[in-house]
Amino acid sequence: MTPETPLPGLSNGLLDGLPDAVIVAGDDGLIRYTNAAVTTLLGHHPDGLRGRPLTDLMPERFRSAHDSGFARFLSTGHGELIGATTRVAALTAAGAELAVDLTLSRLAGLTPGELGDIGTGGVVVGVLRDAGPAVLLERQLQVSRYLAATLRVTAALADAPDAEAAFAGLLPSLCEHLDWDAAVLWQPGARTGRLTCVGTWHAPGRPATELNIQSRTLTLAPGEGLPGRVWESRKAVVALNLWTAPDFLRASAAGADGVRTGLAFPVLGDGEVLAVCELFSRDDRTVPPELLAVLAGAGRQIGQFLDRLRAETQFRALADTLQRSLLPARLPTVPGLQLGSRYQAGGEGVLAGGDTYDVLPLADGRWMALIADVCGLGAEAAAVTALTRHTARAVAVSGGSPGQVLTAVNAALLQEATPGPLRFVTACCLLLEPGPAGVRVRLSVAGHPLPMLRTADGACTEVGTPGRALGITAEVTYPEVDVDLARGATLVLYTDGVTEARDTAGVQFDEAGLCAALTGAAGLSAQSTAEAIEEAVARHRGHRCGAADDLAVLVLSC
Repeated sequence: MTPETPLPGLSNGLLDGLPDAVIVAGDDGLIRYTNAAVTTLLGHHPDGLRGRPLTDLMPERFRSAHDSGFARFLSTGHGELIGATTRVAALTAAGAELAVDLTLSRLAGLTPGELGDIGTGGVVVGVLRDAGPAVLLERQLQVSRYLAATLRVTAALADAPDAEAAFAGLLPSLCEHLDWDAAVLWQPGARTGRLTCVGTWHAPGRPATELNIQSRTLTLAPGEGLPGRVWESRKAVVALNLWTAPDFLRASAAGADGVRTGLAFPVLGDGEVLAVCELFSRDDRTVPPELLAVLAGAGRQIGQFLDRLRAETQFRALADTLQRSLLPARLPTVPGLQLGSRYQAGGEGVLAGGDTYDVLPLADGRWMALIADVCGLGAEAAAVTALTRHTARAVAVSGGSPGQVLTAVNAALLQEATPGPLRFVTACCLLLEPGPAGVRVRLSVAGHPLPMLRTADGACTEVGTPGRALGITAEVTYPEVDVDLARGATLVLYTDGVTEARDTAGVQFDEAGLCAALTGAAGLSAQSTAEAIEEAVARHRGHRCGAADDLAVLVLSC
């Protein structure tokens, strides 16, 4: 039905057969006719509506605007709603509001005969259809859009390396995906007991300067201001008009920046409010309850994610501290030697690796050097590593030879053995005695890869005598071998993470790869040589999937 289309031969029978409610009104604003479908839709009997004002079918808040618009239509013949379908609220017979889709048309040029049974004086006809199913579908679609947006937010946060980076990315992700113009992030201070602004964001090219400035100068107690109310209640709060909201403490700033609508919601984790997010819009927009429900869920989800990131950050810090306690903070200066080292933990997410090395000065001017590899990873391996390192130090300081050091470590491991998987250790211990022509080395090996010696002429050979690993049996001795490091020679101690590294075809780096890396590093410092070995192993592994073994390298260059 178009605005100017006549309605010839209208009859009760024709209109009563329509599934949609039809209402005809006269120029006095009174209802001239309704069909039977109005009873199904609104609960009114058609006879009971005839002669009543149209405004009886609309909520009180819309009646004044209707009267003004209807008067303009009568005087000008033009109406904004004529010929269009509009979503409006209608009152049922019980006084409840119902969302309906209303289509209005003008009854133009009709004679009383053409109007048929609906009577004379009708100027406009309205067709009403229940919008409930459409509203429900629209809400479902809106909720799905909100959920999709929050999923994109959490996906963006998943790339953050730690909680601090995740918080930094939270505001732009929320605003960009949920279409808000500006945002402020608040966090409670553990010492102050007040909320402090820790971040702001605005759409590119549209700064909210005054809002940002005032936010950064405020601290808020629970219940104070919009963020404080959220902090206290742990629920989302909406401010539809920031300029007049009595508890919005930055109304002047919002007015200066043209920001009208605001909402805030909590980020909850582990039973506490981790943060409060404020979102702002320059539009005078409504905030549907579906959005608040989705943001409440998103706040809990983001909080759990941030909790996990925070725990992982603390875990990594603990792992780093523990690992550093098992390695020397820096290598000492040994007369007549250059020292270099590299360490790389292989197991991703483990507390600490099982490789260690050490260089210790002794009272008589000699030095002990140790490299060891504990079977396994994690806290138990770290405990075994610490026992190995400290026992070796104690025996060496008391004057023990390399073989005696390893024998003592073996005894300590057997004494501390606990039920469960066998925790054996491979190790190589050296006693270094610097001299005018070079360094005399006495070494002993317990199940560990033999040290690799590159002489001044470039020849590479393994040195030492293999021995049984530590922590398996008490009936074992560890032979000692003397090696002279002349000027230009380099001795490399390493763990099996070097030679057992595999490429994508499963081929090991092996001792041949180590020799090649040593040959290529001729003329380099001890530290550069250690780095060259690490880089050669990495190139050999390439993009092979799976965690590598721990890798430790200790280089002694004379």
